[in-house]
Amino acid sequence: MKRAALYVIAGPIGIAAYGLVRLWGKSDGVYGPGFDWQAAHLIGLAGMVFFVPGVLTLARLLPRSPWRTGVVTLTLIGLAATMVQFGADIVEGLLAADRAEMSALAADFKDIPGVEVAFYDVVPQMFFLGLVVLAGLLAAKRRLPWWSVPLLLAGIVMPVVTLDLLPIGGLCMLVALAPALPTVARQDERTTSPVAIH
Repeated sequence: MKRAALYVIAGPIGIAAYGLVRLWGKSDGVYGPGFDWQAAHLIGLAGMVFFVPGVLTLARLLPRSPWRTGVVTLTLIGLAATMVQFGADIVEGLLAADRAEMSALAADFKDIPGVEVAFYDVVPQMFFLGLVVLAGLLAAKRRLPWWSVPLLLAGIVMPVVTLDLLPIGGLCMLVALAPALPTVARQDERTTSPVAIH
């Protein structure tokens, strides 16, 4: 598989894997701090990192426009905030001796003015909003089928209901974006092909 196509699916796979490791960690009734907490959040963080080239790859399927630039900017800002959130969870898990101390550290971080809005309640949602809008633009240009947009939205909303649905949500996001892979692979091939000498 071409690298660009791999980037597109790596983000949703990371979300699904994060959810699976999280469920495994919860299976013994004690989730965090510890190996299971760190493993889940490192995988989740990796998924967010992979979404950066994934979003840029998908955006290249659209013609240049202020809409494309605005949506990509919105999405990447939300992604950056989400990465900070994952990073904070990882650090809190490392510093805490038990769940209560980890919750106290998280509360202290959120008490810093602006942190809750910037990294939890508002700005991270820009990633998901931007991703749905990007999918809508791709569907309008027939780079994605119409059903990709509602399926992607369903994958995003499921974990809001309960984080236990993260694996299914990640899978829905993967299926929603997968139809773009052939076009991404063809575009990647054109940009990496050597120039013929006549």
